[in-house]
Amino acid sequence: MLHQRYSLDDLAGLLIPRADYRPHPTIEDRAAWRALPGPVRAAHLQRAEAYLGYDYPSLPATLFLQYSRMGDRRNYERPHFERRGTLEMLVTAECIEGEGRFLDDIANGIWAICEETYWGVPAHTRVQQAGNTLPDAAEPTVDLFAAETGNLIAWTYYLLGNRLDSVSPIVRERMALELDRRILTPLYERDDFHWMGFWLRSDQRRVNNWNPWICSNWLSAVLLMETDETRRTATVHKIMRAVDNFIDPYPTDGGCDEGPSYWGRAGASLFDNLELLHSATRGQIDLYGESLIQEIGRFVYRVHIDEDYYINFADAPALVHPDGVLVYRYGERMGDPQMMQHGLWLAQRKKLTERGYVADGDIRQNNFQRLLRGLFSLAELPTEPVAPPMPRDVWLPVIEVLVARDKAGSAEGFAVAAKGGHNNESHNHNDIGNFVVYRDGKPLLVDAGVETYTAKTFGPQRYDIWTMQSAYHSLLPTVDGVMQSPGVSFAAADVDYQADDAAAELSLEIAGSYPAEAKIAAWRRSVRLERGAGVTIRDDYALTAPAGEVTVSLVTPCAVDVSQLGIVSLRERATLDGRVSGVGQVEYDPAVFTAVVETIPLTDERMGGTWGTELYRVVLTAKNPAQKGTWTYRVTS
Repeated sequence: MLHQRYSLDDLAGLLIPRADYRPHPTIEDRAAWRALPGPVRAAHLQRAEAYLGYDYPSLPATLFLQYSRMGDRRNYERPHFERRGTLEMLVTAECIEGEGRFLDDIANGIWAICEETYWGVPAHTRVQQAGNTLPDAAEPTVDLFAAETGNLIAWTYYLLGNRLDSVSPIVRERMALELDRRILTPLYERDDFHWMGFWLRSDQRRVNNWNPWICSNWLSAVLLMETDETRRTATVHKIMRAVDNFIDPYPTDGGCDEGPSYWGRAGASLFDNLELLHSATRGQIDLYGESLIQEIGRFVYRVHIDEDYYINFADAPALVHPDGVLVYRYGERMGDPQMMQHGLWLAQRKKLTERGYVADGDIRQNNFQRLLRGLFSLAELPTEPVAPPMPRDVWLPVIEVLVARDKAGSAEGFAVAAKGGHNNESHNHNDIGNFVVYRDGKPLLVDAGVETYTAKTFGPQRYDIWTMQSAYHSLLPTVDGVMQSPGVSFAAADVDYQADDAAAELSLEIAGSYPAEAKIAAWRRSVRLERGAGVTIRDDYALTAPAGEVTVSLVTPCAVDVSQLGIVSLRERATLDGRVSGVGQVEYDPAVFTAVVETIPLTDERMGGTWGTELYRVVLTAKNPAQKGTWTYRVTS
């Protein structure tokens, strides 16, 4: 879509030369920085002042090796991200104040980062010939976080310019040297990084969020720092070719099969690329009228439930915090009032005009191009209060996801989401036929999500992890211990969607998501929202041979009572940070099933940050079930 439309020769005539490229105000534009809202300036300065004299954390070799030795990612990633988040925070504060107070600490951060052997994280060194061990300085490779670091160094250089020379002229020389050595030259010369999409993966999976995420950071570094104009143009065109490998095969419904949290680095990073190209060509590269670009943007508000809850299939968490200004600006470019409305609601929810981008909790790099876009957009945002759009019905026919609620624009009543698809999606869970239910905007039946990433998460033992297994997804059958299998051939079939004022329904055949040993000849599932009444799940099944036991289960954050036969009572329960679960019940056939409740303790930081200390699993067991039959469940108030 990009490189096919704009040739290398065309781009050479469109691209603003580096010396003239001014995408955002630098520190020298004092009027622009002083014009930021007073509370925002104060919030950023106050946060940064706490880091004057900051001691950047050490990143020793043995900490890096914890990934290859024990599979732990977080122990290295925390200080790695803290270094970068602190530097970004200090640079922003120096630009706001402009008095040199933060420059020494900025120089310390730059120097510490430039001294690192590898700008990425241990989990991603596997692409080096040395493999998963200490990084090889002789082979610079570019992962997500090496690219983010390059972006940070490039924007710091651009924003502060010769102010850094007051510390030492060597600082800027080192920045340019390391950026070229680690990012610009390797990516100019090499075509073999998998995320570029220039060759097909062995599993034939299309590129995922890595592509636009890395490309957006690479693009900013090239536009801001590449001094050879011929190479600069050629590299930008190469980036356009790479981004096309993300755009061109993307589902035409705009669906992000990685989930809405990954939209923040998939569709949202695509927007970062498009905005950089737009600004670097004085608006002459503009794809915002393209249907696919618009559909990719709309996904973020189409899968919103209420408050911070979003539909969270695959590895996505249920709580998501999109960048409100980015969503607003994306919608504005597209001319989509609903997307603008959602973005403005997000910005107001985060109180951006009061707090700016000072985040709570861990220091984590925000991404400078997003930070600058956000800061310099705050004064332009409308001030009237808005609510999120909350479409009543959404159907994404390519990734096969239904989202439906009782009425548009309101969290009142029931909301349901269900999916088909296949079991080779990016960040895949074996979850064909899975569904989630919310009531009055609160979680009732949920997809647990994923725990903190470790070596196991993306290794051959991925499906040993309980969160990935079909047995921990809503009412998916396990037949004599056999669950769904991973792979693109394990997929839904004969998918049908219907919606009107009375109901919305997804019906699909899920037998194909199971191996032959599951003995499933047919398993027709329908998930039907009956507006104002509840959700009905109907399974029409046939087995190829008798089964000794079939189990299905539900995962919920609610307090559970199964003492009444045929009823799973779901009661309100506090989860975390003032949130509570929904209230309702699930009716099942007590002549078929017995019900027991299991507690799933949550000791993991990532999952506990969504659901609190525990989830509950209701297991329904059918002993010696009929070889053919119909099972119906109802979720009601």
